[in-house]
Amino acid sequence: MTENATEVTAAGIARLAGVGRAAVSNWRRRHADFPLPVGGTGTSPSFALAEVEQWLRDQGKLVEVPLRERVWQAIAGHPAGAVQALIHTGCALLLVRDRPTAWLELAAAPDERMAALLPHAMEHVLTDRFGPEADTGVHTVPSPETSGVHTALPSEVPGVHTALWPGAPGVHTPSRAESPAAESPAAESPAVRAAGTPDGRRLHADRAVHTPTARDLMPSVPLLRAAAELAAGIGAGQAFAFLLGRQLDANPRQYTLTPAHLAELMADLAEPPPTADRTARGQHVRTVLDPAAGTGALLRAVHGPAALYGQEADPALAALTALRLALDADTPRGAAPGPDLRTGDTLRADAFPELAADTVLCHPPFNERNWGHEELAYDPRWEYGLPARTESELAWVQHVLARLRDGGTAVLLMPPAAASRRSGRRVRAGLLRRGALQAVIALPAGAAPPYGIPLHLWVLRRPEPGVRPAADVLLADTTGLPGPTTAAPEAAPTGGRERLDWPAVRAAVLDAWRERADVEGVSRVVPVVELLDDDVDLAPARHLPRPAPGGGASGLGEIREKLAETLRLTAELVPPAAVPAGSAHLPLTTVGELARAGALRLRTGTAAPGSAPVPVLTEHDVLTGAAPAAPAAPPAAEATGTDADADETVLLEPGDVVVPVVGGGSAARVVDGTTAGAALGRNLQLLRPDPAALDPWFLAGFLRGTANHRQASSHASTAARLDARRLHLPRMPLADQRRYGERFRELAAFEDALRTAGRLGGLLVQGMYDGLADGTVTP
Repeated sequence: MTENATEVTAAGIARLAGVGRAAVSNWRRRHADFPLPVGGTGTSPSFALAEVEQWLRDQGKLVEVPLRERVWQAIAGHPAGAVQALIHTGCALLLVRDRPTAWLELAAAPDERMAALLPHAMEHVLTDRFGPEADTGVHTVPSPETSGVHTALPSEVPGVHTALWPGAPGVHTPSRAESPAAESPAAESPAVRAAGTPDGRRLHADRAVHTPTARDLMPSVPLLRAAAELAAGIGAGQAFAFLLGRQLDANPRQYTLTPAHLAELMADLAEPPPTADRTARGQHVRTVLDPAAGTGALLRAVHGPAALYGQEADPALAALTALRLALDADTPRGAAPGPDLRTGDTLRADAFPELAADTVLCHPPFNERNWGHEELAYDPRWEYGLPARTESELAWVQHVLARLRDGGTAVLLMPPAAASRRSGRRVRAGLLRRGALQAVIALPAGAAPPYGIPLHLWVLRRPEPGVRPAADVLLADTTGLPGPTTAAPEAAPTGGRERLDWPAVRAAVLDAWRERADVEGVSRVVPVVELLDDDVDLAPARHLPRPAPGGGASGLGEIREKLAETLRLTAELVPPAAVPAGSAHLPLTTVGELARAGALRLRTGTAAPGSAPVPVLTEHDVLTGAAPAAPAAPPAAEATGTDADADETVLLEPGDVVVPVVGGGSAARVVDGTTAGAALGRNLQLLRPDPAALDPWFLAGFLRGTANHRQASSHASTAARLDARRLHLPRMPLADQRRYGERFRELAAFEDALRTAGRLGGLLVQGMYDGLADGTVTP
């Protein structure tokens, strides 16, 4: 095996062959000729990709590895790490897209010669897009953990001229005094003049994407050739989006993502209206800043032409985001500046101290204690009061306001505690008195990570000199909106991202912002003077009580009628008295035996809510009888934009039987016409019976037997896990199966009626309590 051969883990092998991890473990145990590990650890070994592919072909388990899968495996197994490989790939794809002729000439050269020539060619494209490298006089190599790529030195690439093209277009930063103008150098505060931080990160702001050296690029040349081939088929932007999405999916705890649907909502809230002032500014290009850019979701959500600016503390993530934004852009090279993405700690080392942006979008880090409270105590940005050490979010709020032009708008995603913590009441009061805070909007839990917390959106506007500050603030609460349409729409909302009806949330938020009107249970325009008490609590729930269940006293009559009708139906569906029967010893079989005989098929669910273009049936839906929720957003994840896993999604068909595999309770659901077409969610197993051999209701009914369920479950941990293959069924003719199945169907209808009656009864009882308590219902 060559020194730089690509390696692949067991999970990667399973993805290549389209099997589970357990199958790969079995192959290693049962086949003596399975490739030996070449790296990794004893518990997580890695294998040579070429050897694995050859073995899979020899065994007939692999016809051909898809090109994009080969490229991803090359990135995942890169000797310098996946992040470094992605940065190299993004630089190459930018070259492929902007200078295809130059790329073809380079690709015709041998690997060593190509690696020597690439830095010079890449520097030209990177300068076109991101401006020239900062001339600091110091060659800095980032730490391995967060390494980006660094500038090629002439001594490292013999015979290659590394000077920039004369007159290469840079990226200009508009000042507060004039619309987009020449770039001004970033001023450093006394606390920032040190060389860097203890972990080796530079504090001064710099261009996010540096030019890789020939030495760094040498192991990446085969990868770059394959990536260019992939780009020829799906486009450079889509190729990089797919690869970056895989990296984000593989490291979910390393990155805090802003969901695409939430980013679009924030961009819509910040969209300036077509006012006469904007028209008067003629050809002014809108400037948008994200001072905590992360993966670039907020900047990517901006509509129309705009000059994009961003800053990110992690150099590697900043490089990936800058490349993603540049590859997303439709403008030809040199036609528009940017995106201008810089690295550095935003609060301590602002990359754009003279920027006067039209719009700022920000998803700041939450609950940071080491944000610079001591060294920034006298910073001029704290116009509304020095934030407490525990109020890092209010430091971000004031930084954002400092980077807006007069009258500019900002939208921030904030934790709910920032609206009510006592330590922040002075700053909140200052924002209210100056008219800087326009709205606080509570989102349902599940809108963004952390998914269990109902986050807030703050809409801010920089006060204009001579303009009287606003006398009121919009408070909106969407946490009580009804969930997606279900079989029982009267049910109370359950909350959580699995039940989040994002289109309804989006419409409610935008209507409340644009209309600024009082809507019962949703929004209220509150006078500032009413909020300036000892607490200065801006939590919408405190000032905007949730609507009464069932629409208040006026809706209780309708609920009562529905309950009475449901109770009548329930009484009709009560099963007849059970007739004891003698112990019958029917011949039994197992689900596993039926699957091997072809009488049914077993499939395991993999879809997460919002990950598919269709509704996703979840474990919660099966246990409660609810309909699958409609997708909250387009299926593409915030960073992927591809349908890489579409082939793995299992779509439901009428007659399928679905059982949860975790939890220990007996439940089974037969898919009907209203549920068909949905995707099978995680922790669910599907049994698809052959209608000529098995009746689905017969199958579901016997699967729900308590004793049957218990003997087929493992109890090695606190959560029992069902092995559907071990479930028992009696052997009987299809006609007898249908007789049992009809009785099971009647029991399921009775169960659904009981659920509906329970929900309606709960609404009626709570509505009566509320009405009697607030005087809207007479005793």
